Amino acid sequence: MSAVRFTVAALVVSTLIVVGVVVAVPSEVDANETGLPASASLADRGGMALLDGLAALPASALPAFVFDHPDAVVALLASPPAATEVSDWWALTPQSARTAIAGAAPTLVGNLDGLPAAARDRANRAELAAAIDDATRELPTLGRSERVDARQRLHMLGEIRSSLQVPVGTAAHTLISLDTTWPGRAAVAVGDIETADYVSYLVPGMFFSTDRLIVEWTVIAEDLHDEQERWLARLGTGGSSATVAWIGYETPGLVNVGSLDLAREGATAISRAVGGVRADRQRVEPYVTLLSHSYGSTAAMLAIAAGQVTVDALVLIGSPGGEVSSVRDLHMAPDRVYVGEAVGDLVTGSGYFGVPPGSAGFGARGMRVAGGTDPITGDRLSAAAGHLGYFDPGSESMRNMALVGIDRGDLVTSGAAGSDGTLLAADH
Repeated sequence: MSAVRFTVAALVVSTLIVVGVVVAVPSEVDANETGLPASASLADRGGMALLDGLAALPASALPAFVFDHPDAVVALLASPPAATEVSDWWALTPQSARTAIAGAAPTLVGNLDGLPAAARDRANRAELAAAIDDATRELPTLGRSERVDARQRLHMLGEIRSSLQVPVGTAAHTLISLDTTWPGRAAVAVGDIETADYVSYLVPGMFFSTDRLIVEWTVIAEDLHDEQERWLARLGTGGSSATVAWIGYETPGLVNVGSLDLAREGATAISRAVGGVRADRQRVEPYVTLLSHSYGSTAAMLAIAAGQVTVDALVLIGSPGGEVSSVRDLHMAPDRVYVGEAVGDLVTGSGYFGVPPGSAGFGARGMRVAGGTDPITGDRLSAAAGHLGYFDPGSESMRNMALVGIDRGDLVTSGAAGSDGTLLAADH
């Protein structure tokens, strides 16, 4: 697949908006006639009590409840129960109730961490289609200034829809999270995230948004997935992989990149996302890797250092550093934390947010991105150049990230290049 080229312009980052709710047409049902608590009482419960109440409501009462109490769904997603509790709740909920809840509150089912990816995908695709239809129908009725904002949002929704198109020969795409309100959020899994032995999350940095780069980010996830599958086949070790083009937080632009506020929000979001996959797969958990770029690496380090999430491997590329001063603060083995720094990348080594992870004192493992000859295949590998070259297909950086994601760090190239330009594989 051809390399993705990014044209990055200065963006004005919108105010963070909570997730919207798409509902079915409500029907009038008196909850007291069912012997259940009144809808207002149920809405006040929150957490697992609210989920239990929704599962107990008659299917005919669910649309009216969600229509009357949209804030209850928003609050539940903002402060959700533990993903393991959600997973157990779903397993014990009858299929008829699951279907009714998904139909009445697709936002809830599509974004509640701990639920199966297939159920979330169905709900999110339904919500996305409804949001596009509603926005298209409403557009001609708006005033001039409102129409500008509406067109911008409609473009964002269209980009998310485009990211779900599956090129010939590419693994299936699953929409595992979605926020249709501006500035939007989405996560697209490439491969079967419910069965994959290895799951790699791509965590983006500044300027990555659903309205500008969700399609390109998904193409990178496709390229990474293809690379991982090729290595699994070549090495004959078995297993399968899934990659996730994750834009699950509002990334910064020029006006707010100097703050860590969005990184902290990103840390919470990626923690919940990974925790949801682990909860849904708690019987046989996958090997999880965070491949984090630029400001996304700052968010990833915050999440891991705070103990909010556990991952098996972490890659930091183009990193401006963070509040973490040493790999010890990440509670991970040093040989599970990798750092890649390209020539010409002015962000790496800056230590803008703290100790550069590529410094000797940080203690992470260096990962070559300078190009050369693959010591296993003999293929020529290109060098990463600048801040966005790490994801080019055929690059040493992409090769190494793919290997980290399938737990083959022993094959990652590191250290100096040999005199003939042949890369030296890491010696463990």
